Amino acid sequence: MPAVRTWDGREYDRVSGPMEELALEVLARVELGGDETVLDAGCGSGRVTEALIERVPRGRVIAIDMSDSMVAAARGRLERFLADGGASANRTSVEVLQGDLLELELRERVDAVFSTATFHWVRDHERLFERVHAALRPGGRLVAQCGGEGNITKLRGRAREVIERDRYREAFADFEPPWNYAGAETTRERLLGAGFRWAECWLEQAPKEPADPRAFLSEIVLGPHVQHLPLELREPFMDEVLELLGEPVVVDYVRLNIDAVA
Repeated sequence: MPAVRTWDGREYDRVSGPMEELALEVLARVELGGDETVLDAGCGSGRVTEALIERVPRGRVIAIDMSDSMVAAARGRLERFLADGGASANRTSVEVLQGDLLELELRERVDAVFSTATFHWVRDHERLFERVHAALRPGGRLVAQCGGEGNITKLRGRAREVIERDRYREAFADFEPPWNYAGAETTRERLLGAGFRWAECWLEQAPKEPADPRAFLSEIVLGPHVQHLPLELREPFMDEVLELLGEPVVVDYVRLNIDAVA
């Protein structure tokens, strides 16, 4: 079984500046007139959802995440938009939901689906794209980015060196990575197979230097590894990984970009 991870929505909100930077570049690709209904698929703590809300001042945003901690953080961050539960002539309607994207069911179809830093945490991309396609109106657009083929290869290599040390080897004996870093052409084929009539996918290098490397790696990048360890080994594990990485800590991100039309 893949490693099961949990999220700390408040800590993620604090350290996820690099993810927000990447996400805002993706959001700029979304063509919006201001009155659309948009699904933020994997909203996290709501940092990027705020920017999405600004893009649809007369529209509707549905934000969904599987983590109850992330949903709580997003509802706190977006509280001012959720206060009256509905849109006015000059206010976006915002709804924050908890749910599994593999079981995505919406009351009505949306004009666009936006997602960043989420799809690689979903192992079954065929099912994922089927549910996303079903959520879109005909002609609706999916604009997304996630970790792709080659993502954090160097960083994971350093972590693997630590994992193979005597102190940690037994703890990781049953560890199975919970991510799916897919290639561009494979993803395009999956999208078309899920019913999208057009899709374009590409990979790009996007290295980032987090301001708080220990917190960023332990909460986001190496979260599944850290959470797989007993409490007494978590800090030593991070100490040894950080020692191997040296300074500055560079996260060698490779991002898979997705543009598709239902």
